[in-house]
Amino acid sequence: MIGRLSFSLNGHAWALPGWLPGVLLLIGTAVLGPQLGALSRPLFILGCVIVGWDAWRRGPAVHLSTVLILFAFSPLVRRIVDLSVGYDTTGLMLVGPLLAILAPIEKLPSLLSRGGSYGRQIPPILIVAGCVTYAAMITLLQGDWMNTATGILKWFAPLIYAAVLSESADRDEVLRAASSAFLVILPVTGLIGIEQYIDPPSWDRYWMQFAPIMSVGQPIPYGVRVFSTVNGPASFATFTAAGILLVWFLRSEWYARLLVVPAALALLLSLYRTAWMSLGVGILFCLAFQSTRRQARLFLGSVIAIVAAAGTLGPFAEVIGERMMTLVQGSQDGSAQERLEQYVAMWNQSESAPFGIGFTTVDVGSAGTMAIDGLIIYCWISMGIAVGLICLFGLVWAAANAIKAALRDDRKEAVVIGALGCGALIQLPLGNIASGELGFLFWTFAALASANTHRTAAGGAT
Repeated sequence: MIGRLSFSLNGHAWALPGWLPGVLLLIGTAVLGPQLGALSRPLFILGCVIVGWDAWRRGPAVHLSTVLILFAFSPLVRRIVDLSVGYDTTGLMLVGPLLAILAPIEKLPSLLSRGGSYGRQIPPILIVAGCVTYAAMITLLQGDWMNTATGILKWFAPLIYAAVLSESADRDEVLRAASSAFLVILPVTGLIGIEQYIDPPSWDRYWMQFAPIMSVGQPIPYGVRVFSTVNGPASFATFTAAGILLVWFLRSEWYARLLVVPAALALLLSLYRTAWMSLGVGILFCLAFQSTRRQARLFLGSVIAIVAAAGTLGPFAEVIGERMMTLVQGSQDGSAQERLEQYVAMWNQSESAPFGIGFTTVDVGSAGTMAIDGLIIYCWISMGIAVGLICLFGLVWAAANAIKAALRDDRKEAVVIGALGCGALIQLPLGNIASGELGFLFWTFAALASANTHRTAAGGAT
């Protein structure tokens, strides 16, 4: 069986999930990390590299399911280690999953040597890569080696992975693997997220006291904006929304839709409206196609039931209801006003507008510091107006290609990719979907829009 670990016992053949080594690495680090101390951090990164390389050797489908699990649970393992060893301001362990997606980098030279025989998603990838190179050069010229290295890894790793995946993966096989991984991820992160809201565990309380992220709420019962096992409400909600789409439309098991219910409630408790809108737009997109219309209608009915049920539960009703009301407040929405003020502030800082200031790390908890919300403002700050607009054009192009793939092929696999592309366009002005774990999520599924559907996965073993 493709992508599984097989062994024989008493004459019977047994197959284990291909992502099992990644799960064992996470559990092992969570259990042994506090005893190993600071050494557990580089060992975890090394483990991610080994697990990523081994998974890619067994095929893109196994690799994607493995790294999805690494991205989903590595921040939780980091917090458990930090509780015993001390808060790590660099978040070193979060580098592990990014290095794991660089496993197929060996195929990049042969991909670039093809000349003009590229898939549809390679041109926008190259455009964004050029813009990122520009931002890295600006940062390097300022002598900021740390932010240069961090920016290159967080932006380039997803781009490299997407470029290779688009040219070497079988779309349907990889999507099935991703939905299988989310079938495991969603109920776990959902239940942990609900528990986190009711009574956050000690490692989450500890991390919230030090992390420069103002949007996570307060480390008290019923005061957390749920981030579950991930590194913040935005990342958790975005991953969860994408996972719900994949499981709901691509899994046929009777229990699959029941398993997303805890994740859906945790998604509401994240209070991250951008992901709510992204998921909603994706469902509306699926309503337009015959292959997904029935499931989309069922989803809308289920959402109404979940929201109604949440409204009857005392600890959840008020906070979810208040947040939903802000969606119709328009000009009275304080968050929307803050985002508009960011553009005004940037326009007044004319010295940074033409050329950008490169990759920067901003502590939004510092007095007088302007928060950076959305990819438009981030590209403006880091790359300047001209190059930033080119970068945004490449991102919109990639999302548009995903949507066009559904218009050419109305099978449910293509429609789900198009739905994710629509969701990305909604998120683009409101969140940074192009780098780090969210960049991995966006570029991976955008790349599948140009992947073949009947190709034997490169590197795969039967």
